[in-house]
Amino acid sequence: MAQTIDREVLTRLLRESAGVEEGVDLDGEEVLDTPFVEIGYDSLALLQVTGRIRREYGIDLPDDAVSDAETFRSLLEMIQSAPVVAS
Repeated sequence: MAQTIDREVLTRLLRESAGVEEGVDLDGEEVLDTPFVEIGYDSLALLQVTGRIRREYGIDLPDDAVSDAETFRSLLEMIQSAPVVAS
């Protein structure tokens, strides 16, 4: 059974996979709608995170769809509505 990805899990994965720029509070409410590029995450960082989500949680996120996720909130919504792949 696949585990659910919530905000806490996604925050942890972002920190572990791509780090956090100094002065960025991933736990704050304002970060939910701030564009990833403004908080220091580029497309490569997001692909690293989504690759890990696929491997560890079985959630399939197409690479081209991930590039459409411009904010934390939009990526989280995409993850929560994505299909789970069989392992």
